[in-house]
Amino acid sequence: MEMNGLYLVIASALILVIAYRLYGSFVAAKVLTVNQYRTTPAVAINDGVDYVPTNKWVTFGQHFAAIAGADPLVGPVIAAQFGYLPGVLWILIGSVLAGAVHDFVLLFASVRYNGKSIADIAKSEISSVAGMGTLLATLFLLIITMAGMAAVVANSLENSPWGFFTVSATIPIAVFIGIYLRWIRPGKIREATVIGVALIMAAVVYGPDIAHSSLAPYFTWDRKSIQIMLAVYSFFAAALPVWLLLAPRGYLSTYMKVGTIGALALGIILVMPVLQMPAFSDYVNGGGPVLSGSAVPFVFITIACGALSGFHATVSTGTTPKMITNEKEMLPIGYGAMLTEAFIAMMALIAATSLHPNDYFAINSTTETFSALGLQVQELPMLSQMVGEDLMHRPGGAVSLAVGMAHIFSKIPNMSHLMSYWYHFCIMFEALFILTLIDTGTRVSRYMVQELLGMAWPKMKDAHWLPGVYIASFLVCFTWGYLVLQGNIGTIWPLFGVSNQLLATMGLAIGTTVIMHLGHKRYAWVTMIPCFFIAIITVMADYQNVFGNYIPEGQWMLVGVSVVMFILVAVVMVEAVRSWIRLVKQPQDFRTEADIEEETLEDMEPENV
Repeated sequence: MEMNGLYLVIASALILVIAYRLYGSFVAAKVLTVNQYRTTPAVAINDGVDYVPTNKWVTFGQHFAAIAGADPLVGPVIAAQFGYLPGVLWILIGSVLAGAVHDFVLLFASVRYNGKSIADIAKSEISSVAGMGTLLATLFLLIITMAGMAAVVANSLENSPWGFFTVSATIPIAVFIGIYLRWIRPGKIREATVIGVALIMAAVVYGPDIAHSSLAPYFTWDRKSIQIMLAVYSFFAAALPVWLLLAPRGYLSTYMKVGTIGALALGIILVMPVLQMPAFSDYVNGGGPVLSGSAVPFVFITIACGALSGFHATVSTGTTPKMITNEKEMLPIGYGAMLTEAFIAMMALIAATSLHPNDYFAINSTTETFSALGLQVQELPMLSQMVGEDLMHRPGGAVSLAVGMAHIFSKIPNMSHLMSYWYHFCIMFEALFILTLIDTGTRVSRYMVQELLGMAWPKMKDAHWLPGVYIASFLVCFTWGYLVLQGNIGTIWPLFGVSNQLLATMGLAIGTTVIMHLGHKRYAWVTMIPCFFIAIITVMADYQNVFGNYIPEGQWMLVGVSVVMFILVAVVMVEAVRSWIRLVKQPQDFRTEADIEEETLEDMEPENV
């Protein structure tokens, strides 16, 4: 039975909208009892620096841009190895019942705790041990995430002068826009946006001229060299002022993401591509060329941010709670942004599965692995000629997604001759977001390292002390750079997926404690069920990773990281369960949302009502 991509787009949109209206509203009104009359920390503190009351839609955009990195684009593409149906089911069910709930509850908890981080919330709600375990686990996840993202970028840019030039050009463009907004034309954001986007598009258009010129060797690098370059680049990204690189790159990335995803949605509607990947592939039970494990448990850890992400905890308890002006805003921002990301993940899955399965596996497996499959490529030689790149054996999801997107765009009337530009634009689009994530992740990790080192060396806690900045930045970049050099996408991505879902398990456990502390233990199942489900699934995947991949291949560093991450989460889980046992004796609070808001109004001064 053929599945048209348009059907999935329509069905997904309807399911996610209905879930937002029904289940999201239930969590807001019954489980958390958000209170529109309660003063938020952004309003109460409002220091003009970190705590700033912000327009709801601006906050939504910032939150969405922060959580929706490259993972919802890459993860579903890698998971397409199992067929399209496992990914479709987990994206829809996981995002509604687990991912959006995780983000919403932690955002609520942070707002109620004056914008504190997930580690601080764990310390306050559970114990000091849980707080330290959460801090370390979050740092581990960030480092693993950057290693995984670097592996994806390196695979897509290897021996590709056009792609490498285009992506490299975004760095000086971002720096120029930062200087433009600070010194040349302060406050002229609209001008800077037009100039920045125009320069990025020019880098795509003039890419082939560079690729066929005497400059091509300067933009042609192997995978390992690109990985080292990324680690060196991230050091400067973490150490440079935010306004010079991080902020303008993130700002331009948001426009590129919205525009490209909108174009892809329109392309799917116009072209109505048929999914060529079956509902369940021959590798649904394991033994695949991309991931060796079976769909259960690996589809759950591979899709990652497209359905449930522990990484989102760093955002939901980071900048976002310091911008919320009214607790009612937390439903569209905390719950709605995750559902929006799930929709993006679904479109990425559609784009990848619209390719012929043989071509998909040829792109996403090594030469030796693909030869062992005994498959013959179908349209890939023609597609390679059309895009001007050798597309064979570029695992990591980015290339197959770019090919799938370009393939859809090229079927729009009068667009087929532009496929090479579509492909390289898509590669740039993906890499731009990955580099933005690496920028942000390295900087956040640097803050955490400074905090940890500051326990023994107090001066390190000073975020403005340059020696401390450089030392912490070097330690972070060296660690994830060394990690990515020890493995490949087949080993790094499962490690990222396991660590991400372990942190999500931790976040859901902390959320359960928050709900019980509110006196709503009758609703604790909302976070407790997905917590235990993803915990069991992730432990299964971790066990298979360690004993099926890492130990047989002698990758002892990856074994060590996996074990440490598991121990940290186990400690937090044990502490969380102990807190549940204490809280189960607490009397229930049966007040409704209306009751609580009415009491708040009565306590307020008349002039403030």
